[in-house]
Amino acid sequence: MDSASRHTLGQHLQTLRQARGLSLSQLAAEAKVAKSNLSRLEQGDGNPTLDTLWRLARQLGVPFGTLVAPLAAAIDDAGASVQLIMQSRSGVPVDAYLMRLAPCHRREAEAHTAGTRETVQLIEGSLTVGPPEESRQLDVGELYTFASDRPHAYLSGDSGAALLVTIVYLPEPVAHV
Repeated sequence: MDSASRHTLGQHLQTLRQARGLSLSQLAAEAKVAKSNLSRLEQGDGNPTLDTLWRLARQLGVPFGTLVAPLAAAIDDAGASVQLIMQSRSGVPVDAYLMRLAPCHRREAEAHTAGTRETVQLIEGSLTVGPPEESRQLDVGELYTFASDRPHAYLSGDSGAALLVTIVYLPEPVAHV
């Protein structure tokens, strides 16, 4: 991420945090991020990982796309690149991303908020994706939808992978008693 993008992300992160009435210490503790790292991020000096950004978005109560929306460029993180393509403007939060994975790269994803569903479509290369007990190998053009409110992974093959990822943040179903 270039300097201008880091600065833009930092300002946006600070605005979201302050709008929710959270102190730097509160957000850092809740997101399990060192306070010094969060401070550097907000000042535009940090270079966050995708996992850090996901944890911050979750603790801020916003979709990942809302946190990274001001960025025009992809976020690169050790063999994975994620770029927000579009967010819904309707009542249901939906994010669409282009993700690229380096050859033979495994990306572990933490559980998203309760009720979240993810659809992955392989554009190029080869990919195994999903929660460990339900992972699926995709062929180019194939779609796979799974509950992403539990840990899941993306594993690219020898040629890497390019995929479209659509995340729908649905509220957790209400249990009927």
